[in-house]
Amino acid sequence: MPHDGLIVGLDIGTTKVCACIAETNDNGILEVIGVGTAPSQGLRRGVVINIESTLKSVAAAIEAAELMSGREVESVITGIAGAHIEGINSRGVVAVSGRDREISSEDIARVIEAAKAIVIPMDREVLHVIPQEFIVDDQRGIKDPLDMIGIRLEAEVHIVTGSVTSAQNLLKCVNRAGFRVSEIVLESLAASRAVLTEDEKELGVLLIDLGGGTTDVLVHLDGAPYHTDVVALGGSQVTNDISIILKTPLDVAERIKKESGCCYLPLVDKDERVMIPGVGGWPAATIPRQELVKIIQPRMAEIFSMVRDQLEKKDYMRHLGGGVVLTGGGALIPGAAELALEVFGIPARIGIPDKLRGLVEEYQNPVYATAMGLVLYGSEGVSVTEGGIGRRKGEGLMSRLKGWMKEFF
Repeated sequence: MPHDGLIVGLDIGTTKVCACIAETNDNGILEVIGVGTAPSQGLRRGVVINIESTLKSVAAAIEAAELMSGREVESVITGIAGAHIEGINSRGVVAVSGRDREISSEDIARVIEAAKAIVIPMDREVLHVIPQEFIVDDQRGIKDPLDMIGIRLEAEVHIVTGSVTSAQNLLKCVNRAGFRVSEIVLESLAASRAVLTEDEKELGVLLIDLGGGTTDVLVHLDGAPYHTDVVALGGSQVTNDISIILKTPLDVAERIKKESGCCYLPLVDKDERVMIPGVGGWPAATIPRQELVKIIQPRMAEIFSMVRDQLEKKDYMRHLGGGVVLTGGGALIPGAAELALEVFGIPARIGIPDKLRGLVEEYQNPVYATAMGLVLYGSEGVSVTEGGIGRRKGEGLMSRLKGWMKEFF
């Protein structure tokens, strides 16, 4: 755990930066003691395009969280997202080395190294290597092969890679804002830590994190990630559509979306009306709320359909017994779960981060799922004394393999 006892999650998004500070209380329970947000200016579709603007947003969000908590932040765990993220499933095989054929932690480390030995382009780096299952002499479905007897050990893993330059620019923003990055974590993995249950992960669940610039997708099957993807559309696209069709500035369109938006027509009464403020010389006007839904619903349905098409190509749709969980700011639009049920044909719910103590109601909100998940990730992953389920279901950069092994067993 970080030496100052604080765990800080930093979610640098396209529309907002969110910082969450937590610490372990005297009873060993993790409590949130500060949350701060700031509008984000320097990103496009999850990737930094302006370092100066981004570092100002980072500093503002962390300062707000510091003020609330009365503590000073040194290091943060930051999330990474964007269309450059790719997930690949890979497999490694090794012969068990011990004379008595008992599988040791060294064998497990070797088989994960073997699974990780895939060719990736020079401009990409491995962010996570997550074991899905181990196979001992053709016996599948083993979660922990330590001390089993076998001749051949195989590991199936999910490898998440990202662009080196995107990660470096992210680090640069945080460093220049005066903080150290202790770890970079895929944002959808963090969000899933905050809003999914273990049962959902075992049954097979689709997490859709509806952000401002991108929509992050993560599929868990049998308790482990199998598919990671990013759709380069998000909530800003919806705001854009409203702005163009209603001929109103973006900030007004955003407000209309937040106050009166809905993305499922059957939920809206035909008599409801929405006020469109006057701009420039134009007078204010009202339109039926159903007209607003007819702008929002097609765009949200398009995002969901793009996700569904990806999953159908890989034949994952029929394995989703745990349904769909929506999180991120876009999940706040009324009707999102109903629309998801219609598009995917399986139950959908809104994922709210409520696994942490000390959370004021206003932060039990899908917008904070990633930042809260980063904190949970840090609390489970950095400590090498606890049972290690955190890291086993999780991952860790491979330079930290030894720490991972210590905790896995």
